[in-house]
Amino acid sequence: MLVLGLVLNAVGIGLFCRLIFALAVHVLPFFVALSFGMLAFRDGTGVFGALLIGIASGTLTLAAGQVVVAVSRSLTLRVTIATAFAVPAAVAGYHVVFALSQIGVPSLAWREAFACLGAVCIGGTAWTRLTVFAELRPLESGGLVENMPRPVLTAATHER
Repeated sequence: MLVLGLVLNAVGIGLFCRLIFALAVHVLPFFVALSFGMLAFRDGTGVFGALLIGIASGTLTLAAGQVVVAVSRSLTLRVTIATAFAVPAAVAGYHVVFALSQIGVPSLAWREAFACLGAVCIGGTAWTRLTVFAELRPLESGGLVENMPRPVLTAATHER
């Protein structure tokens, strides 16, 4: 019975950490959803209406960010939007890792080091998840693409 308790405890802690990581990565859409949901509740839509408005606004924020990064041709716009998602995620990641490291790390210097590493990892994950749909395009000038890769000749074209 003790072994079952330890296993379930480890699984529970792992799921909790996974949930915190997912929330830290998607902190900007979560913040937008929370803000719009609280605003809607304050304006009298009720609990169910505020929940729907919050979920819709958070989903729209994440989807709009991914679509704009994927479709945009401007590198500056892509970097700006990805930074807008990654910086709050890095700040949230720093605070989450710092708070969790207070449980078992007595040294303040090591807590800071772990928190900075967590901020970099979670900010990088948020950046990667947002830009995963972006297509790398060659630099275009005037509608003509220069230095296009040439098709590879196959054995069938050599035989002719």
